[in-house]
Amino acid sequence: MRAEFVVLVDDDGNEIGTAPKAEVHSAETPLHRAFSCHVFDGAGRVLVTRRALTKRAWPGVWTNAFCGHPEPGEGDLDAIDRRARQELGLEVRDVRVVDPGFRYRATDSAGIVENELCPVYRATAASDIEPDPREVDQWRWMDPADLASIVRLAPHLVSPWLVGQAAASPHLLSERERTHT
Repeated sequence: MRAEFVVLVDDDGNEIGTAPKAEVHSAETPLHRAFSCHVFDGAGRVLVTRRALTKRAWPGVWTNAFCGHPEPGEGDLDAIDRRARQELGLEVRDVRVVDPGFRYRATDSAGIVENELCPVYRATAASDIEPDPREVDQWRWMDPADLASIVRLAPHLVSPWLVGQAAASPHLLSERERTHT
């Protein structure tokens, strides 16, 4: 298996180098590029996944469909396609950005820090899901309003990036946005 790298960035989003993905997430995680993708089905339901218990950061936490890191020289759309297939065995279509400037920093209970410039995307599922158990422990399709209620009323049940994305893009999980996909 080849080593994966993340793209390090400064506070303005300018690339300043790369680092091995396996080594970058620690208590001192530098700011780096990432993306987050929310996937909807033809009925307007949103996909939520529970991260595998073997994941280094936020194991077992419920979150959006998938996230990832563009590799050096890789655009977000190509990275989204790659990670959808790797994590979920899923093909996606109609990918569009909903929050190009989302950024967050959070620390999990083991002290692992996420520090990411993380544009948020929406996509539509174009195939069945066949998740990789090393990435995803469980998955569910949910009504977006139900997920929005969970995020609002019990944010400790989901990932901090999902909480931040829902707050930064209020229509991401709203009925209004759902009817326009």
